[in-house]
Amino acid sequence: MTNALSKLLETRDWLLTDGATGTNLFNMGLTSGDAPEIWNDEKPENIKKLYKLAVDAGSDIFLTNSFGGNASRLKLHDSAHRVRELNRKAAEIGREVADSAGRPVIVAGSVGPTGDIMEPVGELTHANAVEMFHEQAEGLKEGGADILWVETISAPEEFKAAAEAFALADMPWCGTMSFDTAGRTMMGVTSTDLVNLVEGLPNAPVAFGANCGTGSPDMLRTVLGCTAQGSDRPVIAKGNAGIPRYSDGEIIYDGTPELMARYAEMALDAGARIIGGCCGTMPEHLTAMRNALENYEKSARPTLELIVDKIGPFSSESDGTEQKSCCADGTCGASDSSGRRSRRRRRA
Repeated sequence: MTNALSKLLETRDWLLTDGATGTNLFNMGLTSGDAPEIWNDEKPENIKKLYKLAVDAGSDIFLTNSFGGNASRLKLHDSAHRVRELNRKAAEIGREVADSAGRPVIVAGSVGPTGDIMEPVGELTHANAVEMFHEQAEGLKEGGADILWVETISAPEEFKAAAEAFALADMPWCGTMSFDTAGRTMMGVTSTDLVNLVEGLPNAPVAFGANCGTGSPDMLRTVLGCTAQGSDRPVIAKGNAGIPRYSDGEIIYDGTPELMARYAEMALDAGARIIGGCCGTMPEHLTAMRNALENYEKSARPTLELIVDKIGPFSSESDGTEQKSCCADGTCGASDSSGRRSRRRRRA
């Protein structure tokens, strides 16, 4: 499928996507429990600023403020009837920012999980999930999004429903899952499972990968798991800016711009072609990542031990695949991507 993202990927070895939405909006006054999507109507200048922060920091792609813009989530704010409107406005603001950037910038229509559990574990049917995703997709399409981008998905059933909905909307799409439970998604999907899922879809994404999760080291391990399967599709790495901690009534992410720059370089080495940040990733992180990538010559595929040395320890010993690696205390045996074990400990 010919689309703006594919065309840009043909001219570049890597693309930088954006950082955090929530973290930036909280800095602008968003209150916990509020629906960010309503700001697309009530505070469009704030959303324009959000997008411009990413573009001005060097992002080639930014996601719209529509992550929770489906009927199930907006129902909690008595706004289920506004799905199409709020998504359209999210994309319209994005289109304005991208078109004035002076260079090619992709507007990606963000689509988050429904917030419901699908059958047979929960009550959400496949048909209802498709309907919700389709409604959101049509709004983003009307607003001028270049591509749809489903993110932070845990269940393969929900990923499949999104793919079907995007086919109905006749829109290209990207998809990422969140690997936050010992290298798996909350529903047990591994990086290998994701590749198999993507390649088996009738309407496969332009690019796929991971976002959010538990930190940069785990993100890099997931990317290695995805790229090891030999898929020709571009892989996305959109990791958090370090690990969150609670301080003085707010959540702080400990990842520095320098750390995220190293993460970006290693993500490129690991095989990712679309690289960005998720929670806690601010414009200063993106600027450091852009500068790093522009001045970095791609190197050899990193071993798991090298990731620990350069970025930090993994949150779990295993990611559910054959990769075994140093866990949180940095003392368990590490292996490289070929599975060879090592007893070397992480340097202080």
